[in-house]
Amino acid sequence: MSNKKIMVSGIQPSNNLTLGNYLGALKPFVDLQKKYKMFVFIADLHAITNEFNRAMLLKNKKNIACLYCACGLDIKKTIIFNQSDVCSHNDLSHVLLCHTTLGELKRMTQFKTKALTKNDNNTSFIRTGLLTYPILMAADILLYDTDVVIVGADQKQHLELTRNLAIRMNNKYGKMFNIPQPFILKNASRIMDLVDAKIKMSKSNKNQNGVIYLLDDKQTIIKKIMTAKTDSFNKIRYDKKNQLEISNLLEIYASLTDKNINDIVKKYRNKNYKLFKEDLANIVVEKLDIIQKKFKKISKDFDKKIEPILKKNAEYCTAIVKRKTKLVYKKIGLTK
Repeated sequence: MSNKKIMVSGIQPSNNLTLGNYLGALKPFVDLQKKYKMFVFIADLHAITNEFNRAMLLKNKKNIACLYCACGLDIKKTIIFNQSDVCSHNDLSHVLLCHTTLGELKRMTQFKTKALTKNDNNTSFIRTGLLTYPILMAADILLYDTDVVIVGADQKQHLELTRNLAIRMNNKYGKMFNIPQPFILKNASRIMDLVDAKIKMSKSNKNQNGVIYLLDDKQTIIKKIMTAKTDSFNKIRYDKKNQLEISNLLEIYASLTDKNINDIVKKYRNKNYKLFKEDLANIVVEKLDIIQKKFKKISKDFDKKIEPILKKNAEYCTAIVKRKTKLVYKKIGLTK
């Protein structure tokens, strides 16, 4: 039995993964898998909380599994699986939902933000999955006796809800859940959009010119970097208050090269944005070329090598979490 602490995370297959996903999550995961017992799932149940295309969902699920591996996650050590293959995620989600108030869900910042962008805050047409998905997220975490959860600024509130639910149910029925602790990635950058640096680089952003996807071709990557919004100063400085755009590009450069931002600024002290962008474009292209070559090779072997492991991992997870749901059912009185 492993003595490693348990860490859980997942990414939605709502689109192809981005450079932001890689630098903010996958790159750090590769190092963390040596220290933690990691469950890294493909969050397909979360992907259907908004509009989705069936064919694209299936394609994206396969792509993300292959990209997990191409980016360096060891599928023989890190437990990668499809969320929907483990039914207990839904089972526990319903129990947790019955212990959550409407007020708690409506206070979630992401729901409020998305609700405000639709129908002038008329929530009549908002899918209920958008409201309740933090509870499914809580189930994802609590099922595995998770010790630590990697959280970004936009997920802290959801983890706090998870912790509150676990404490609430432990107090009411007796100990059944670990209380997960937040894990802040110290060396992971929060990569922002190349067109609007006030929002993070996200696979769901409408303007794709601001998003570098891991499977973008060379010319597309170069074009997106070279046309990335900058300011009129034309000075390479790390100043997130006054020069947010160039600071974002500096963080990308530093994250991909593992160099100190101050050293990069010194290197380009008397250089213009064009030269800096050209160098950055070459760095991004070189890194993503390595990932894409691995991705193509892994994709060819998906049916024979990757998919069977995903199914085997789902069976392993099912066996683990069934014990948890059985305990919960017994504690709350569903079973004797």
